[in-house]
Amino acid sequence: MNIQKGKVRPIRMASSQKRDVRTQFGALCYRVVDDKTQVLLVTSRGTGRWILPKGWPEPGSTPAEAAVKEAWEEAGVIGRTRGNCIGLYSYIKRGDGGRLPCVVAVFAVKVRSLRRDFPEAGQRSRKWFSRKKAAKLLHEPELRRMVLDFDPGKALR
Repeated sequence: MNIQKGKVRPIRMASSQKRDVRTQFGALCYRVVDDKTQVLLVTSRGTGRWILPKGWPEPGSTPAEAAVKEAWEEAGVIGRTRGNCIGLYSYIKRGDGGRLPCVVAVFAVKVRSLRRDFPEAGQRSRKWFSRKKAAKLLHEPELRRMVLDFDPGKALR
């Protein structure tokens, strides 16, 4: 967006043929064990790589509520968030429709418990990692930095 002129302009992402960008909402699911922060990652359904739970906006839901819903559906997370976006990252979603540029607004979700039975339980794996290990497994540079810099003490204020 060009703030000076008040015009919204399309964002062109590297290696993208499209000029429009879609928004998704993601959940950085975390817990603190022995004063060490752990991050919960899930595998993607398509490639099996480690990712944060994320998905499309939900009608009638705030972005934070949509992120918490994705954490439940993709990882079986029961948790809470304060509703503050902790950061943004971009990626190219590959699928039947080709390449779709996306920007993900991420919300910290403090995990109270994990359920064994959740909507995508048979389609994904989930695992706890240290922030450092999680960052190494993630592909998107902005997301890596967000995970490394994440401070749970600030997330629920």
